Amino acid sequence: MTLAITPGTTTAVPAVVGADLRVPLVTGERVTYANLDHAASAPCLQEVRDAVDELLPWYASVHRGAGFASQVSTRVYEQARDRVRRFVGAHASDAVVFTRNTTDSLNLLARSVPKNTAVVLFDSEHHAALLPWRGPNVQRVPAPSSSGAAIVALDRALAAAPVGPRLVIVTGASNVTGELWPVAELAKVARRHGARIALDAAQLAPHRPINARELGVDYIVFSGHKIYAPFGAGVLVGRADWLQQAQPYLVGGGATSKVTDHGDRLGVAWSAVPERHEAGSPNVVGVHALAAACEILSRHWEQTIAHEQELLARLQEGLRTIPGFRELAILTDADKVGVVSFTISGFDAGFLAAALSAEYGIGVRDGAFCAHVIVGRLVKQVGSHEERAVRASIGLGTTAEHVDRLVAALRALVTEGPKWTYEQRDGRWVPQDDNRTLPPFLA
Repeated sequence: MTLAITPGTTTAVPAVVGADLRVPLVTGERVTYANLDHAASAPCLQEVRDAVDELLPWYASVHRGAGFASQVSTRVYEQARDRVRRFVGAHASDAVVFTRNTTDSLNLLARSVPKNTAVVLFDSEHHAALLPWRGPNVQRVPAPSSSGAAIVALDRALAAAPVGPRLVIVTGASNVTGELWPVAELAKVARRHGARIALDAAQLAPHRPINARELGVDYIVFSGHKIYAPFGAGVLVGRADWLQQAQPYLVGGGATSKVTDHGDRLGVAWSAVPERHEAGSPNVVGVHALAAACEILSRHWEQTIAHEQELLARLQEGLRTIPGFRELAILTDADKVGVVSFTISGFDAGFLAAALSAEYGIGVRDGAFCAHVIVGRLVKQVGSHEERAVRASIGLGTTAEHVDRLVAALRALVTEGPKWTYEQRDGRWVPQDDNRTLPPFLA
């Protein structure tokens, strides 16, 4: 077990790869990297890296290989389904389909719903949840201002939905604001109207335990790269019937049980779920990493939550002392995971992100976070004329020093200005005469 007590906190949490990474500044110095961009992609857990290293000598193609290494890899791959199923508290009968990421999982689900399914979702969703659903039976509900308003709005939307199959899409934690949505209450509303509900857990899974049975959700999607397993795997967990009735998401080897030649055509018998939607050679290493991360997080929820909430309070308290700071919010009554998006009056979000990186070695995200509709609305509410914001996000690799450095850097940029000169190239702010050297492996 690899645990680390991060400086400035009192809780030991699983250690991440790259915690001691040092990056160059435009001033010629090098500093320890302050990764405050966990909401985009989390670093790899050291225990996940160890699990991958343990598998690699045994790696082989799965499912049809007689070689011993192939049998080992097949066992690893199939056991991962049970490990992920336990992580989300799913039913034993629920399908576990491995994908590339959350976006892939939601597109798979969108391809699998019965014809004329009425789909209801809030327009505050991430593009991965917002864009796959098209057509006259899709109802986008305006973002609510509170958890109670969300429940009422969903109830009304479902009452007006066409008769037939119905599906609700909801996020567990907003990737823009970090707010926790009332998933269990929304699921009760969905059930009362005969609808199924799919939970986008991309931002929830790294921060809070999930139990599909207790929440009452039918489908859960999330990505390995968000839960400290950045090896290219994601997952869709949920009821198998719609998935079984749908045409394969991709066609090719693995999705077929038999192909026959009839001269002018090929006869194809498709595999059952989950193989039905996993055509091609699967990402065994990525799936193993994802499953390992699930088990590691499951053992450390108490420490993880305490660590993040301590740093979140520190971050919010510090940011509120910055002149012109305005935090974005959707649900004003909701608890949060470690995500804070904000604007600072008079400063372009892209400029702030570039200066934080170049002068202070801090990584944050700027832009609309693949949630253009809600970010555009929220920034206007706080008086900004830009449709962009800065997002600082906390995870297991974050320390109190990272938080304090961000607050001090923003205060200096706002009150004293940058130390360097910047210009815009291709729509992005960059430092002029940037002589920072890339790592040797890129030479």
